[in-house]
Amino acid sequence: MLFNSYEFILAFLPLAVIGYYLLARFFNKETAQSWLIAVSLFYYGWWNPIYLGLVLGSALVNFGMGAAISYYTRGRRPNLLVTLIGVFMNLALLGYFKYANFFVDNINAVLEVGWTLDKVILPLAISFFTFQQIAYLVDCYEDNAPLYEFREYLLFVVFFPQLIAGPIVHHKEMMPQFEHEDTYRLKWDNIAIGLTFFAFGLFKKVVIADAIGAQASEVFAAANNGLPLYSWEAWAGALAYTMQIYFDFSGYTDMAIGLALLFGIRLPLNFLSPYKAASIIDFWRRWHMTLSRFLRDYVYITLGGNRKGPVMRDVNLMATMFLGGIWHGAGWTFVLWGVLHGAFLLINHHFRRLQSKLPFTGKLAGGKFPVGKIAGVGLTFLCVVLAWVLFRAEDFFAASAVYQAMFGLADVSEHTALFKPQIFGFLAALTAFCWFSPNLAQLMANYFQPPEGDSAPNVEPAKLAWQPTVIWAVVTALLFLTAFLSLSNRSEFLYYQF
Repeated sequence: MLFNSYEFILAFLPLAVIGYYLLARFFNKETAQSWLIAVSLFYYGWWNPIYLGLVLGSALVNFGMGAAISYYTRGRRPNLLVTLIGVFMNLALLGYFKYANFFVDNINAVLEVGWTLDKVILPLAISFFTFQQIAYLVDCYEDNAPLYEFREYLLFVVFFPQLIAGPIVHHKEMMPQFEHEDTYRLKWDNIAIGLTFFAFGLFKKVVIADAIGAQASEVFAAANNGLPLYSWEAWAGALAYTMQIYFDFSGYTDMAIGLALLFGIRLPLNFLSPYKAASIIDFWRRWHMTLSRFLRDYVYITLGGNRKGPVMRDVNLMATMFLGGIWHGAGWTFVLWGVLHGAFLLINHHFRRLQSKLPFTGKLAGGKFPVGKIAGVGLTFLCVVLAWVLFRAEDFFAASAVYQAMFGLADVSEHTALFKPQIFGFLAALTAFCWFSPNLAQLMANYFQPPEGDSAPNVEPAKLAWQPTVIWAVVTALLFLTAFLSLSNRSEFLYYQF
């Protein structure tokens, strides 16, 4: 069931919210939690009920493993073996569903052994709830996670606003909220703010991302079919996808934050104007922030981080980005995308070290010098756009075709343009919007701050910040109505089955 669907907006969501607060009002929070678990499982099972056993089994096993690890830890005998078994089981489950076909196909291509394996269907949300539970097990081992009741833990895993495509929520951010009685009291401020987040996110997805995504699909489909492209078409396709993935994924996250607020729960931010970043390091602090946090805390630092010198830091960084790339998809284009971003990060780190030795370079590239900041934003954006080609292309052949066209190396003697160059006007407007407008977190900062956490950003409100006024209510209603009337052309989120 998609957030951008009539059945979700008109039926599922109202019933879920009304039932939640009525049960909390006339019974207790435990009953309200049980209702929220039930509707979340219904939401998850809408796509394919057969995978309900998978998510429930995963939650039950991980809860049991966490309890066992916590028992040993509290007895001052941390059991590394139990922790490793739990992490391995999660990775094995994810590995089978996400990479089994990829592994068999590559073995056959290299060794020609003729192995066969039926198409393995990737269950919804397995990438996200697997990472959340791995973090929980590691924190149990480090004695950083209290023992929760299973009902609360299950709700943490299956809570439907963030279940399908994140954010990747840490248990310390969400679980304490479930324990507060105040969470289960109806607050009209939460309803107003939540609906605003949802309306803005729905508009991003349906009106912007889906519209510009059609242009990107034409270009990459042509490249995949071996058709030539004009240079401007290839650049338009790459820019279109750059805008599509941002407005699609950030729109989903905005909707998730809004939906959670309808139930009194605050989710962490996942995007903070990433295309305003003046460096690749800054980009990864703003893009898919909860994934970046997970990779930093549970992969990069676990590998050793920067504790063993600059050489091992570079190795650990590349390994982390390699794993981040392959997590995004079972394909070599995703792997190369991750490695490419790893290379960008290494260059960025070494350049910063050079800046510290050469003061004039620091002045040119520093954020306080306007020309340097503009150059940094432009160069970072260019690197991100070029890397997105690998992320979007079906394979290396299609990616190579797009790159060749972008740099004027394609033969277009018998080519007819896919669309008109005027598309760049729309793309330029979207890019300018990303660069110069305040983001939704800044608009809402006076009334919404993310839950406290190790890396929760303190967002400063924009000059034109949201207020619970008639004018903002009208703006929000118009955005929602525009998006709602466009739902007939609805499409899945890019991260829907991930």
